[in-house]
Amino acid sequence: MRGSAAVIGGGVGGLAVAGGLHRAGWTVTVYEGAAGPPAVGTGLGIWPSAMRALDRLGLGAAARSRSRLQPDGAMRRPDGSLIARLDVARIRRRHGEGVHLLSRPALLGLLAEALPAGTVRFGSPVTDPLPLTDDHDVVVGADGIRSVVRTAMFGDRYPLRYAGVTAWRGTVALDVPAGGETWGRGRKFGLTPQALGVTNWYAALAAPEGYRPPEGDLAVLRRLFGDWHDPVPAVLDRVDPGGVLHHDVHFLTALPSYVGGRVVLLGDAAHAMTPDLGQGACQALVDAVALVDALAGEPDVRAALARYDRERRRPTQRMAAMAARASRLSRVRRFTGVRDLAVRAALSFGPPG
Repeated sequence: MRGSAAVIGGGVGGLAVAGGLHRAGWTVTVYEGAAGPPAVGTGLGIWPSAMRALDRLGLGAAARSRSRLQPDGAMRRPDGSLIARLDVARIRRRHGEGVHLLSRPALLGLLAEALPAGTVRFGSPVTDPLPLTDDHDVVVGADGIRSVVRTAMFGDRYPLRYAGVTAWRGTVALDVPAGGETWGRGRKFGLTPQALGVTNWYAALAAPEGYRPPEGDLAVLRRLFGDWHDPVPAVLDRVDPGGVLHHDVHFLTALPSYVGGRVVLLGDAAHAMTPDLGQGACQALVDAVALVDALAGEPDVRAALARYDRERRRPTQRMAAMAARASRLSRVRRFTGVRDLAVRAALSFGPPG
């Protein structure tokens, strides 16, 4: 089947589904509210399932050439003692390759290169997606955690929920030999190598919704994490106060369907999850390929969207539930020894690929 599609949102999922539909012979328009593509952004871990999705889009080889392989990592306590190791070699043995690290702007640029010029209409926010069904065979809501498409489909029946965590993130000009996370009582700090000389960092704190430190973001980060093991203090010493992103963490209540008529949701619009498993962008890529396959392979749009919903809703909601459990585990304040045993046991089975 071929047709025309309006894709609302020019992020990872939106550009991926647009590129896949274009390859399948569809006419595609992407509506993006931002004035242009992002120039800066933190790094993403592209897990094997997401890399296979990029292979299906014809972009896997380019993604591998522009990324770096994630080295082994570790989970530690604030004094540096080991909780558990993340064995990347084990991931390679199980899934055929490891995790590739690629910045969000680099991934978006790669996906955009697969589209004809003019496909993405920047500066074109959509406030009501339903009229687009008059001119397109399918409307794809890929507009993120606060999706207007989802609101048009469901109203306020399935709200975002606060995860109990406020988070900070950014990048620093520093090489670290390996990534990983350090878990304290009700707080954690993470590091991921991004590119030569650049490291992603992030921090999370159990706090009331809307928490804003009176002393400022960088000051509170140094107070909370400045006496933790190396290289955390060195990272904080290099943080540019103007480059710190701070936001509360929310996740989406499980939806009864990702489809309404000829409108369909994917990525965060469908299943926004906490970032604890590093799967948000990865699941959006897998969603995109599943939707393209369904639309290309079924005789009509409604059958295709029903197939996509069957294939993707339960797996993504299971992943979101796993991420929520990991989030709760990471912010406990008592019985941290039991928590550490649980983390070690979970990693012994291996993370999702």
